[in-house]
Amino acid sequence: MPFDYIIIGAGSAGCVLASRLTEDPACKVLLIEAGPADKKIEIQIPGAYTKLNRTAVDWSFWTEPQKHLGNRRLYIPRGKTLGGSSATNAMAYVRGNRADYDEWASLGNEGWGYEDLLPYFKRSENHEQFGEPFHGEGGPLNITLSRQPSLLAPVFVEACEACGIPRNNDYNGAQQDGAGMLQFTIRKNKRHSCAAAFLRPAMRRSNLTVRTNTYVRRILIEHGRAEGVEVMTGYAESERINCTKEIILAAGAIQSPHVLMLSGIGDPLELGKQGIDTMFPLPGVGKNLQDHVWSGVTCMSAIPTANSLLRPWNMGLALMQHLLFRSGPLANSPIEANAFLKSDPALNRPDIQFHFVPLGIASDYSTDLYDLKTFSRQDGFGIMAILLRPESRGYVGLRSSKPKDPPVIQPNLLSAPADRKILLTALKRAMEVINTPCLAGYALDGTVFPTADASDEWLSGHIDKSLETLYHPVGTCKMGNDALSVVDDQLRVHGIKCLRVIDASVMPTIPSGNTNAAAIMIGEKGADLVRSKPLVKSGVRSLE
Repeated sequence: MPFDYIIIGAGSAGCVLASRLTEDPACKVLLIEAGPADKKIEIQIPGAYTKLNRTAVDWSFWTEPQKHLGNRRLYIPRGKTLGGSSATNAMAYVRGNRADYDEWASLGNEGWGYEDLLPYFKRSENHEQFGEPFHGEGGPLNITLSRQPSLLAPVFVEACEACGIPRNNDYNGAQQDGAGMLQFTIRKNKRHSCAAAFLRPAMRRSNLTVRTNTYVRRILIEHGRAEGVEVMTGYAESERINCTKEIILAAGAIQSPHVLMLSGIGDPLELGKQGIDTMFPLPGVGKNLQDHVWSGVTCMSAIPTANSLLRPWNMGLALMQHLLFRSGPLANSPIEANAFLKSDPALNRPDIQFHFVPLGIASDYSTDLYDLKTFSRQDGFGIMAILLRPESRGYVGLRSSKPKDPPVIQPNLLSAPADRKILLTALKRAMEVINTPCLAGYALDGTVFPTADASDEWLSGHIDKSLETLYHPVGTCKMGNDALSVVDDQLRVHGIKCLRVIDASVMPTIPSGNTNAAAIMIGEKGADLVRSKPLVKSGVRSLE
């Protein structure tokens, strides 16, 4: 049975698309997801999200060796379940800066400026604390501040103020600059992923079919038109599924270019190396990979912090408290507070972000700092110093012509010298904040790492050994009209009829903040582009 629309990938944008397109009962939609259903209990528990790493709901990618980081290979988790990375991330809801989207429009992408996109951000939202003119009410996705913040989170905000970073209670509102509490995709102390918010209510509709554990081998291109997909449900089985209107790639910044290349759309030289016939030459497929990177400051704490949860008795007690009452320390994301600041006051928007973590991170220079195995058993807290607008660019490439083989991921981190310079500034500013009297008073003497007297040369070495990405890959199917763009401003793939890409891969430049909110917005706007005009306000509401 042919479908009107086939959506490849049930991540943040894919779930939004499935929900919005099936608002029209005449549209038959198929949503394909390579991973399983989102049934793991850890998905629902905000404080347990790192337990999802390297499980059946994680693609568990690794980068190629990073030349500018001592040839380290970095772990890149990506959600492999209904909801995608919105089911496995830290739940931070950050839109980015107004200037990010105005920059997209200035690159020739009509309709992608901030004023154009604000209604799409708002349409998704049911914000518990903030309303008009910047926030929505009654949308499918619940946004909230932490109901049970740790003692130290507001102290971090005070420390930022002491360092000249103003307080800002709503970085998604009129102004991004400043320090305040983070906003989260959490509802009633449970994760509110895009599967919970958008997809699960839509699955009650008879015109939506969802297939999990199904790999797309390739998109079938005939006479310059996307006609269907070839899928695999096992190692050898394959099946053709036809489509009458459009195929929409929503597999994310790693898999969307991967699927395009497997389908013969990409750089002919790269495709030829893997024995893949070129259906249409698009050299920009997989190029322009960008990600946020961070290094951190940590210390041991004089008061109990989230590290206490790593002790078996405490973890068991917290788990029971959350399962029975939806309360306790596991009702929070481990990242609680946030700040945006500029490395140079002349900049038009912040280029540095801080995440405050009420959790001590072991400083043993492991290659995977953000893993519970490397968290210190001693109570502690720390600040993640994040580079928001890296100049470095990488790529996603083919490792083979086999769909289940992971792609080559080469982000070329810190290949642009300016990135290291700004990250060094970010790290030193974070050290100022953690050493302010109000916050340093909670640190055990002599435990702040790196130390305040560390030289720039030593800190640069610390970056080499400790840097990780923030797991925000974007840009590999760039929207635009230049030689390396992959889609136009209607998100249509250049040169192929009835094929769009609608996910974080279309971002020309990375937003100044966590990327899930922007991916959801792209799903909202993309749905309207597909159906040519907005429908009436959706009556879809999330389940309890």
